[in-house]
Amino acid sequence: MRTLQKIFLNAVVVLIMVVGIGSHAFALDLDAARTSGLAGEVDNGLLATPPGASSGAKELINSINNARRAEYARIAAQNNLSLDAVGSLMAQKIFTKLPAGTWIQVQGTWKKKVE
Repeated sequence: MRTLQKIFLNAVVVLIMVVGIGSHAFALDLDAARTSGLAGEVDNGLLATPPGASSGAKELINSINNARRAEYARIAAQNNLSLDAVGSLMAQKIFTKLPAGTWIQVQGTWKKKVE
């Protein structure tokens, strides 16, 4: 069984890789989509369209989610974890780095991050 420390380290590696994937092609666009309320983070580690938002960021959301899913699957397979477990760990890390006012979905409920 993997120790919690090793899982945490792997989650950090995934975050760095996912941010790296997004940074080159999508960083400014993702930040703008989040800031404008067109994209929000979900507690499964993926992006989605928040309530009341147009579908203007749909292509961006799909592209980033595809990259995230592939990376999460790779890490899950390497560490004998479920894809859901990796996604949840990543969501926790992503949420901590988001600015206040960003849309997040936790257990099916959308809200704006307070802190």
